[in-house]
Amino acid sequence: MRIVERMHKADWPGIISRVMGVALLLAGVLLAAGLCTATPQANAVPSIFDSHSTPADSIRNLSLFVLSVTGLIFLVVFSLLSYVVVKFRRRGADTGREPAQVYGSTQIELAWTIIPILIVVVLFLATARVIHAIQDAPKPAEAVEITAIGHQFWWEFRYPALGVVTANELHVPVSDPSHPTPTFLKLLSADTDHSFWIPQLAGKTDLIPNRVNETWLDPHETGLFLGQCAQYCGTQHAKMLLRVYVASPEDFNLWVHAQQQPANEDAKEAAGRRVFEKTACLNCHAIGGTNGTGRFGPDLTHLMSRRTIASGAAENNSQNLRLWIQNPDSIKPGSLMPAMKLSDAELDALVRYLETLQ
Repeated sequence: MRIVERMHKADWPGIISRVMGVALLLAGVLLAAGLCTATPQANAVPSIFDSHSTPADSIRNLSLFVLSVTGLIFLVVFSLLSYVVVKFRRRGADTGREPAQVYGSTQIELAWTIIPILIVVVLFLATARVIHAIQDAPKPAEAVEITAIGHQFWWEFRYPALGVVTANELHVPVSDPSHPTPTFLKLLSADTDHSFWIPQLAGKTDLIPNRVNETWLDPHETGLFLGQCAQYCGTQHAKMLLRVYVASPEDFNLWVHAQQQPANEDAKEAAGRRVFEKTACLNCHAIGGTNGTGRFGPDLTHLMSRRTIASGAAENNSQNLRLWIQNPDSIKPGSLMPAMKLSDAELDALVRYLETLQ
């Protein structure tokens, strides 16, 4: 009977709400831990914990250190909170009177003031060390220098020493630890704020109008690495994607040599070239060997050497290329590229011409 009476007197709604709160908190912790430890196969989104470059390695190690410290703090606070909730829970024999007032302890107050200060100082020093190591890294003579310019909503990449201009797809050589060949990027903006971020290779660095920022990366292995503009810059910010192709030194040199060649001139597609030169295309785009020298849009001299168009929004093939010229908003609404309003014959000729630009 006493057990039944105690069950009736218990504050079941309060108990259930506390249990649900603890369960949700634990679920959140487990979810965060799962996302942090997920493998690239389990999580297709590029992760800072799957680093392949020295700057990314430094950021990953710092993140793990910060997570370890904050995780320890969470465990201590959660354990103390659980102890207090259980130890001083409301009991059936309570009369509802206010508990005895116990005034603070000087030792405890000093402890919970000094310990957080020490934790913050340690985290600050660890972060400052990583920032210094990344931002003040020396530039070796073998470094590849690239100027990256952010546009709404695409990327322009210029290799000043190599005479190469491309868009949206960045090509860099792998960096052998015995003979480092890092890539240093000068970051500019043509319009508004952007942010250059390749999670597996380097941290975020903003591109700000009228300001020059810099970043660098030294990939440890070849392959494709994905990135994105990480600063909201307008309607199509989400589709301002980055593709970084890391190649062996030999393959990188072959790519550079191919990009240095003049635009392919196919006499059979002269009609398509005339369409390009007599329409507004040449006001925004450049093609080597033509009178098109526009800088508002990507350089098209070697358009078909790229695997995507519209800054990674669509695969680069004849069907998507035709749709992109005819109606850009069907692929990327608000992309700032106007629909050209060409006839079917002109559109077919222009697409065939662009497909020769290898």
